[in-house]
This record gives sequence, structure tokens and C-alpha cells, in this order.
Amino acid sequence: MATNSNFEKYKSGGTLLGNVLEWVDARFPATSMWKAHLSEYYAPKNFNFWYYFGSLALLVLVIQVVTGIFLAMNYKPDASLNAAGLPFAFASVSYIMNDVDWGWLIRYMHSTGASAFFIVVYLHMFRGMLYGSYRKPRELIWIFGVLIFLCLMAEAFMGYLLPWGQMSYWGAQVIVNLFSAIPLIGDPLSLWIRGDFVIGDATLNRFFAFHVVAVPLALIGLVAAHVLALHEVGSNNPDGIEIKKVMNEKGIPLDGIPFHPYYTVKDIVGVAVFLALFSIIVFFMPEGGGYFLEYNNFFPADPMKTPEHIAPVWYFTPFYSMLRAMVWNFFWLEAKFWGVVAMGGGVAILAFLPWLDRSPAKSIRYRGPIYKTLLGIFVFSFLVLGFLGTKAPGYLVFGQAWLNGDVIAQALTVYYFLFFLTMPWWSKMDKCKPVPERVTWK
Repeated sequence: MATNSNFEKYKSGGTLLGNVLEWVDARFPATSMWKAHLSEYYAPKNFNFWYYFGSLALLVLVIQVVTGIFLAMNYKPDASLNAAGLPFAFASVSYIMNDVDWGWLIRYMHSTGASAFFIVVYLHMFRGMLYGSYRKPRELIWIFGVLIFLCLMAEAFMGYLLPWGQMSYWGAQVIVNLFSAIPLIGDPLSLWIRGDFVIGDATLNRFFAFHVVAVPLALIGLVAAHVLALHEVGSNNPDGIEIKKVMNEKGIPLDGIPFHPYYTVKDIVGVAVFLALFSIIVFFMPEGGGYFLEYNNFFPADPMKTPEHIAPVWYFTPFYSMLRAMVWNFFWLEAKFWGVVAMGGGVAILAFLPWLDRSPAKSIRYRGPIYKTLLGIFVFSFLVLGFLGTKAPGYLVFGQAWLNGDVIAQALTVYYFLFFLTMPWWSKMDKCKPVPERVTWK
């Protein structure tokens, strides 16, 4: 327990710092929070590479909040034209890039950070699927995570409109108009989201308010709930074994180690590697080959000129492919409505994963070939859907071959939903290996 007595040492020493800590503790649970969430929070000793991405997601959230504050100081959410004939919103982004001290760096950190956020969150969610981190008793942690993902999508979509470039404008036009397909409430809902009959100044102002104030508050609150719920039940591990089942006489898990200093030091290594890669992208390839910052978005929004191909940013494209895959009318409802259902359902179905999975083993280490095979196909399908979402509808050319991208997207969308909907049956049929009593550590 030597690592857990820092606060007590300072207090008992009669120093100025100790007196201040004692004064604070009498009014705020600083020491107890430090112990509960760091120095006396016991995590499994067999964490591996996949457990970096939770802390990296928190790091990127901080980067986005800090850079967003500095961008908001110089951004003007106004769609009207200035003396040069440019929208004030677009001109303010140009001003940040060219005239504000280090403005180009802050903007590139923010735009790169948006893509980095989705990369680490997708990997974090994939790790949960690998090791069954959504299973009992962590169902609520997983649900909070899905809500974080939804908030993150809303935050990214609203922020995408703010530069008021061509793709920003037309992307928002397409997505907002989709809500009109909802029976009965569709048209009023679209009107409320836009704040006007067309995408315009009212839309820009309310998206700015949501992007800067409302959604970040919800996102930060959900992240706090996610972490608190995690620390209440304890972290999962690559074996999917509850370390609290084997305790010593002091109530400390035999297979656990204090998160601080062991995993805080380990996470610093991951942070250093991440920041190195992040810096390379920010300084040398901030557009990300047109995936992080699109070519059409360097031109001001023009309601009279539609881009040849309208596509969302890469992190939305798997769900955008599901939207486009629905081309049939069912039950007197048009295909656009079913596309919205598929796109929303693709995210919502993730929340039911804890109750769909009936396997006796949590971790992929002990699951049978059915889960491993189907999960591999699921990941492949998701990546291909993302690729197809960046392309125009119709046929794709690969060398001498012509492939119908629409049919491929439809087939992969069906597989995406069948993976979850049939899971209660095939997860019970899978032949799992015996799960050990204690965690394995090499």
C-alpha cells in the first residue's frame, strides 16, 4: 500500500501542502476520489494493447474541447455575405487559418482530432466485442458507451456544417431532409432542425449552439457516467474473468494491481505514441487524403451549385451505405424512410448487444469458431460499407471487373443486422473452451 499513501504522507507531515489538502478534504472528497478512481482502484493485471483506446478517447476529448474553445473565439456563425461576397462563417474560418496566431494549427488539430476521436472510439468498441465487455455486470457501461457514440455523431455532424463550405452545406441538406421521410412528424421535425424552410443562417446558428454548448455538456456528462459505472463494477480483461471473485484477506483482488501508478505509466507510453502519429498527420497531411478535410469544403457554400457527389465524412459512411442500400417501398412507406430506419437502427442495435449474446464465455480467447468467423466477417462488412459510402452509387471498377456497389451494400447491410438478430441462437451453439478460474498473464 506504499503507493496509496501520498496524500496521508503530506497530511501527516504538517507541511503547507498537507494543511491545504486537509482543508480541501474537509470540504471536498479529493483524497477519497483519488483513492477510489486511481491509487486504490484495482484493475486486472493482464491488460493488453487494446486497453489503450479508452484513455486515448479521453485524451482526444480534451484536445477537442480545448481547441474548440479557441476556434469559437474567432468564428462567426453568420451565413450572410461580407463585402467580398463570401459568407461570414466561411470567411471567419479563412481568417483563423491565415491571420490568427497559430490559428492554422488549432484548426488542423480540431479537424484531425475529429477523425482521431472516431478511430479510437471504433477500436474501443471493437475491443468490447472482442472480450465481451458489454456482458453482465457491465451492461450499463456499454449503454453509456453507445449513447456517447450517438452524441459524438451528432457533435461531428453539427460541427461539419460550421465551415459553411460546399460539402458542409449540401451534406447537411441531404441529412436534414431525410427526417422529412418520418411519417406524421417528418416535415415539422425537419423544419425545427433547420429553423427555416431551407438550410440557412438560422440552421448555422442553432448548429453552432448545439456543437459548442449543448452536445459537449451531454457528452462530458455521459463520459463521467461511463467512467463511474466502470469503476463501480470493475474493468473487464482479455480473459473475461471477474477478478473480484478471488480476494485476499484485505479485500484486494489477487489478480489486480492499482491503476496508479502501474497503468497511468503504461498509458503515458500509449499517449506518447498517439501524439507522435497525431502530430505527423497535423503537420504533414492534415487533409488526410481528402478524408479528414474534403476538397469541396475549401469552396464557400453555394445553394445554386450541387456537388457532383455528396458524401459524408468517412466515419459516417458505413451507416450512410445502409441508408442508400434501402431502395424498396414497404407498407406504403417510401424507401427513404426505411433508409433512415436502417441508418438509425445500425447504431441503436448496438445497445441490445448485452442481451443478444448468450455465449457461456465472454472473451474471444475461449469462444468457438462460429463467433470468431462471424465477427471477422462483420468487421470486413463494416469496413466495406464504409468504403462504399465514400463512392457514388452504381458500379465500381476494379481492374477489369465491374462490381455493382449497390447490391454489395444491400447484402452487407443484411449481414450487419443478421449478425445481431441471430446472435441469441448461434452464440449458444458455439463450442467454447473451458474458462480458467484466474486470469492468465504472460
